[in-house]
Amino acid sequence: MDFAPSARAADLVERVGRFMDEEIAPVEARYHREVAALRDRGEDAWTPLPLLAELRAKARGAGLWNLFLPAAHASAYAERFGTDGGTGLSNTDYAPIAELTGRSFLAPHVFNCNAPDSGNMEVLLQYGNQEQRDRWLDPLLDGTIRSAFAMTEPEVASSDATNMAATAELDGDEVVLNGRKWWTTGIGHPDCAVILFMGSTYPDAEKHRRHTMVLVPRDTPGVRVERMLPAMGRYDEPFGHGELSFTDVRVPAANILLGPGRAFEIAQGRLGPGRVHHCMRLIGLAESALEAACRRGLERTAFGKPLVNLGGNRERIAKARIAIDSARLLVLNAAWKLDTVGALGALSEISQIKAQVPTVAQEVIDFAMQMHGGAGVSDDFPLAAAWSTARAIRLADGPDEVHLGMVARVELAKYAAGR
Repeated sequence: MDFAPSARAADLVERVGRFMDEEIAPVEARYHREVAALRDRGEDAWTPLPLLAELRAKARGAGLWNLFLPAAHASAYAERFGTDGGTGLSNTDYAPIAELTGRSFLAPHVFNCNAPDSGNMEVLLQYGNQEQRDRWLDPLLDGTIRSAFAMTEPEVASSDATNMAATAELDGDEVVLNGRKWWTTGIGHPDCAVILFMGSTYPDAEKHRRHTMVLVPRDTPGVRVERMLPAMGRYDEPFGHGELSFTDVRVPAANILLGPGRAFEIAQGRLGPGRVHHCMRLIGLAESALEAACRRGLERTAFGKPLVNLGGNRERIAKARIAIDSARLLVLNAAWKLDTVGALGALSEISQIKAQVPTVAQEVIDFAMQMHGGAGVSDDFPLAAAWSTARAIRLADGPDEVHLGMVARVELAKYAAGR
C-alpha cells in the first residue's frame, strides 16, 4: 500500500495550506465574533456575512474549488466546476486536503467541500440522471445553491435506519411524502434549495429494499421547518440542523434517485467517502487542538513551572501525538482500500475509522481545553466548539456502537466461513 499523495495532490495540499494561512486564518475569529454579535442582538445570523462570499470567490479564483470531486466520477464536471487540473482526486489524494480544511470551521465551505453538500453532490454525480444533474448538481458545484439531507427521525431509533417511519408513496407520475425528520443539516442556510429525502415505499419488502430517495425542492408545499436545533447550545449558522415536517408533499416521480426501493444502495455508496472526509477533517481539528495545548503549556506558568512540566502533561502530549498519528494512518488505510477495492471491500476499515477517530479527536481536544483552564470552555478559543463537533460526529453517520458492530461482524465472518 502507498499513502503518498500524487504530485498534483501534493501541490494542492501546499496551496490549500497557504490559502488558509494567508486568507482564512487572519479573519476567521472576527467572522465568528460578528455572527455571535448578530445572534446576541436578536438579528439575522443565518445569512452569511459578505466576508464568506469574498473568501469563496478568492478560493475559486485560485483553482481551489470542489476539491472533493472523486476521480472515478468527475469527468467534465471537474473541468467546468473543479479545481486546477480538470480531474477529480482519489480518496487517498483528497485525505490530506480534508485534514487541512478540518483545522478551520470556515475552510470546508470556502472551498465548496462542506457536508452535507459534498455528499449530496456525490450522490447526484453517481446516481442522478442527466436531468437531475442539470437542475441540482450544476448549481451546487457552482456554489449558487445549498442542500440538505433528511434521513434521521425523532420518533424512532435512527441508529437502525430500517426503522424509518416516513413514507414516500408512489401515486401515478408523482411521489407523495409524509413524515418528520430532524438533524437535517444545511436546512438553515438561506440558499438551501433542495432536500434529499429518504422514506419507505415498499413496507413489506426486504428491509433494505423498502426505501426511496427523493429530490425535494425546498419551497415545495407541505415542507415545513418546525424548528432549528442547537447542538450542545450551538446553532452552526449559516447551515444549522432542523426538524422538518413533510405533509402530503407531492413531487414528480422523476425526482426519485436511481429508482424506488433503492435508497439504501445510494446511502451506502454515499457514506464511504463521506466518512473518510469527516475523519480526516477531525484529524486536522485534533492537530490544531494539540498545537494550541503545546503553545499554551509553554507560554503559561503555574507554581513556578511551565504548564507542560506539571501534572503529567508531557506524557499527555506524547500520547496525543501517538493517537493522532495512529488515527491518521488508519484513515489513510481506509481511503486506500476504498480506492483499490471499493466500499464493499472496505466495510470494516470505514467503520474502524468512524468509531475511532472522533473519540481520539474528542480526547485530544479535551486535553487542550484542560490546558487552557477556564478559557478552554469559553468562546475566546475554538476548543469548546471543536469538542462539540467531535462529540456530535460520534453520532452522525452512525453511532460508535453500530460501527463497532460492523467491524466485529466482518471479523467474525472470517472464521464462521470455515466452520
